[in-house]
Formats: sequence, C-alpha cells, structure tokens
Amino acid sequence: MNAEIIACGTELLLGQNINTNATYISNSLSRIGLDVFRHLTVGDNKERFSSAIKEALSRSNIVITTGGLGPTVDDITMGTLASVIKKDLVFNKKIYKYIKDSFKKSAFKVPKDAIKQALIPRGADWIENKVGTAPGLIIKHEKKYLIALPGPPRELNPMFEKDIIPFLKKIQPQKWIIKSRSLRLIGLPEAKVNEKVKDLLELSGHTTLGIYTHLGQVELKITSKAHSEKSADSNIKKLEGRIRKRVKDLIYGANKETLQEAVGNILAKKKKRLAVAESCTGGLISNLMTDVSGSSKYFVTGVVAYSNEIKVNRLNVPKELIKKHGAVSKEVAKSMADNIRALANADIGIGVTGIAGPTGQTKKKPIGLVYIALSTKSKKIVKEFRFQGKREEVKLQAAQQALNLLRLNI
Repeated sequence: MNAEIIACGTELLLGQNINTNATYISNSLSRIGLDVFRHLTVGDNKERFSSAIKEALSRSNIVITTGGLGPTVDDITMGTLASVIKKDLVFNKKIYKYIKDSFKKSAFKVPKDAIKQALIPRGADWIENKVGTAPGLIIKHEKKYLIALPGPPRELNPMFEKDIIPFLKKIQPQKWIIKSRSLRLIGLPEAKVNEKVKDLLELSGHTTLGIYTHLGQVELKITSKAHSEKSADSNIKKLEGRIRKRVKDLIYGANKETLQEAVGNILAKKKKRLAVAESCTGGLISNLMTDVSGSSKYFVTGVVAYSNEIKVNRLNVPKELIKKHGAVSKEVAKSMADNIRALANADIGIGVTGIAGPTGQTKKKPIGLVYIALSTKSKKIVKEFRFQGKREEVKLQAAQQALNLLRLNI
C-alpha cells in the first residue's frame, strides 16, 4: 500500500508556517511499512484542493489531508471531501456534543460557527480530538481511504498515534516495516563520496542507499523494507559492510551521532585531555565540544585569541612569527596548538587561524583560507583548508575539520 499527504493552508504556501506534519506522518508511516509517494501543499482554495485529492486518489491507496478542519470560512476540508466523494454533509450530534463539552470546560460559550465542525460527509467515521475541537475523519471510498486530520501538530500527533496507526496496521494486506540507518561522513565532498559508492546508489529492490549533503558533511542513508525488524536489520548490516569497505575512515558515526560526540567518546575512552586555541572560529570548537554532556572529563580549556595581541600575550606566540608569516599561517597555527597544550597541561592542543570573511583577504590569502594544527608530545600536524561560503559557514566548516583532524589522529 502507498500513501500521499496533502497539506491545506495558504499560510504554508506563503512560508508563514513550516509544514512539520508531513515529516511526522511520513516517519510514522515508514515504521509500519507504508510507502509515501508524494507530499503536496495547496492553499485554501476549494477547486485546487479538490483537484489535488482526486489526483492523489487516482495514484494511491491512502490519501491523508492535514488542515482546514476548523470553524472559519477558510476551513474547506469537510466540504471539499464531501464534493470529491459525492456525498452530502450531515450533522453529527455526537461531534456537536463533544464540541459543546470542550467549550464548557474552557468556560466559553459555543460559537455559532462551531456547528460547522459537526458537519461531516455521510458515511465518514470521525476521530475524537482530545486537544482541540476539530474532529478527524476516516472515509472509505472505492476501496481507497481518505483520512482528514487537523493542522496543529499538538492535535494531529496524538490522534495519529492513537487512532490512525492502529487503523492503518489493520487494513494492510501484508505486514511490512521500513527501517533506515544513516552513516555520517566527513573529509570528502558529496561528489567524491558519490564516486566511491555510485553502484550502490543505483541498487533497487527492498534495500536501497541514498546520499545527502550537509554543510561540510555527507550522509549515506540505508533503507530496508522487510517483513520483520530482524530481516531489515540483516539487510542494512550487509549493505553497511560494503559501504564501510569503500569509505573507511570517512565515517565518524551513525544515525543522530554528532561529530563532537564521536570525538568526545574517543577522548574519554583514551583518557586524553584537550585544549583549544581559536582565532577565526571564535570559540565555536569549544562550544561544540562542551555541547556534549560529560565533556569536562576531557575538555580542559578554550582560548579565543582573536587579536594578535592576545596571541602573543596569552598564547606566547612569538611576535616575530606573526610579523614574518602573518597571523593566518601554518606557523602561527602550530605555535597556537603547541602553546595551548603546554599552558593547559593537556595531552592534545588544537590551533586554528584563518580568514572567515567577508573582509580581510589579500591576494595571497583569500577568504576561506584556514590553517588547523594539532599538537601532542609525539605528533605535530598542520593542515591547510580552502573553504567556500558565508562567514558563518566558513567558521562551521573550520570547526568541523578541526574536530575531524582530532578524530583521525588521537
């Protein structure tokens, strides 16, 4: 079985609200093995909404609409659904009583327009809304199903979990689950990762691979549709093994694990203490590291040495070094890493200096040029990077690459 989701609301088309319902519903449907073919958003226009529902019904077994179930003029879902299935609207006494009771609890009189919410297409089953007053609907139409739900997530989500998921499980001819696992990569751009796994991205059938880009990172998502969780896990594990052989050290974690969590886990396991000296990243590395609960076990200190004066007076970077090579140089980055490690009595020091933009560049040193250094008693590493993007994007990419350098060399 497959489904389509149609959101009704001009405010969504205008960008005034974000359609989080589609994400929530799709995630929920994947848990029970239902494929979602399309997401569609239409405004509060009866003709366009009607056309969208008819088209969805021509393609899919289940059509889920969200929004447009209130008492106001622009709430057109009930009337549109009735028109599509060619049924008249009938007054439901139970719904009206429920609406009256809801207003009574809030010490308000029932508005005259509230009666509109008690008018539903003939033959529809209604779903109680325990948070708001707009009921949900389930309509069987020519061996297919129309499901209408209110727009506010705080109303929709409980109704979906309590009523819709059990209903959909019941009508499924076969029991399926859809399970996914994300592998998170850093170190190569999407195009280069694509080259390494291109044939795997072309896999069809019940286990597939998708590639997605994020700023400075790449996500490989394995998705398996199977009759049991055990079977899905087995399929995912097999494909993950093939992926890991190809991208190896590019993978820092899986699912929702962040880079800072991955790095923190390694530091904690190896009982290493970290100190960071930052210039162009402005404390972002320190912030990321301390976003992780328990980071006090391995994170000692972070110094934002933005000015040359602080680099000299706080980090003991020699004036001559800055004068000769410039503040943005591999020599200064190395000195920052060495000195912060010594000053903090840490096992590892990280130094970062660069040009985040949009000003400060020279002919030889463009915006996005960043030097990242790592210092331990036995290892000194300095890497040059050329990042693209806005100021905040350069800063984030620099912070991520600093953490990745740390991850690969602890």
